[in-house]
Amino acid sequence: MTEPIHTDLPQLRVGKHTARLPIIQGGMGIRISGARLAGAVAKEGAVGVIASVALGIKSSYYKKKKDYFEANKLALRDEIAMARKTAPDGVIGVNCMVAITDYEAMSRTAAENGANLIISGAGLPLQLPSFTKDFPDCALVPIVSTAKAAQVLCRRWEGTHGRLPDAFVVENPNTAGGHLGASREQLGDPVYNLEKVIPEIIEYLDSEGYDIPVLAAGGVWDRTDIDRMFEHGASGVQMATRFVCTHECDADDVFKLQFLKRKPSDVVIVDSPAGLPGRAIGTELVQRIQDGGKVAMQCFANCLKKCLCRDDKTTFCIAYALDKAVRGNLEEGLFFTGSNLARSESIVSVRELLEELCEALTPAQAPALV
Repeated sequence: MTEPIHTDLPQLRVGKHTARLPIIQGGMGIRISGARLAGAVAKEGAVGVIASVALGIKSSYYKKKKDYFEANKLALRDEIAMARKTAPDGVIGVNCMVAITDYEAMSRTAAENGANLIISGAGLPLQLPSFTKDFPDCALVPIVSTAKAAQVLCRRWEGTHGRLPDAFVVENPNTAGGHLGASREQLGDPVYNLEKVIPEIIEYLDSEGYDIPVLAAGGVWDRTDIDRMFEHGASGVQMATRFVCTHECDADDVFKLQFLKRKPSDVVIVDSPAGLPGRAIGTELVQRIQDGGKVAMQCFANCLKKCLCRDDKTTFCIAYALDKAVRGNLEEGLFFTGSNLARSESIVSVRELLEELCEALTPAQAPALV
């Protein structure tokens, strides 16, 4: 039996669930973080997360467009079961985006099939507690970028649903990957920096007497970053891009190779059909989008509540582009990434990565609190 990863980092409690390592592997769609990655992460003692968006399109349940929503539910059921088989005692979560058309169905499916927690962003998850009310052991974790958003959710959830979030993931849109919780014009504003927002949220929670852990996300890369987040009051961190270059990541190996030997200038902002900016690798597709060139504009499966491709017949089909990326199609794929893309050096195992992240720093390596 493999020895547990040793660390001086504290355990992470989220609702009724405790992870030995205070690290959440962020949800990455489409099918970048599935059962294989989430199960491997949970097995080692961190929190493994399956991304629910468009999960069914590579499954046996999907034959044609009309199968899309049912296939997503069945595929999520299977992915949770597979991850649980890998990590029977691990903490396994599901990321459900507010912006997707089947948000309620996927949230209910996650809870019904034993997800320990649901992480929810790309919009404020105001109704999430009503979808999971019959499953009180399923922890609910909204993603926010400001203290104001955290306050709104606490007040609305407590007033409408009689409960509070079990944790907050605080995501910095200036550094995070994928869809971002700020407009293009707001990106770069230091008001979103984690060192500012985390203490603001903690101050609000303390003033209300709420015992809710706050988790840092966006730009967290190594143990130095983790320690810095803890010094600012975080109880744990969420990391997504860092887990792409692992053997267990569910994406095609060609996808993973796009994250190696890159420069900081390879990270660009692209406008998503969802009406949000996104951080991605500057590939051929991104260049065509920015130049107004020809891109795939078919509506893939009515996957978003708001979609400029479907509704206005402008821009590109993001589901199609993300699906092409995970399959390793370099010409048509959209590769979302965080700001630390250029720091990816090699493909390692999940255990090797977590051992590196959990190894204590020497006093000379420890970050200064600023």
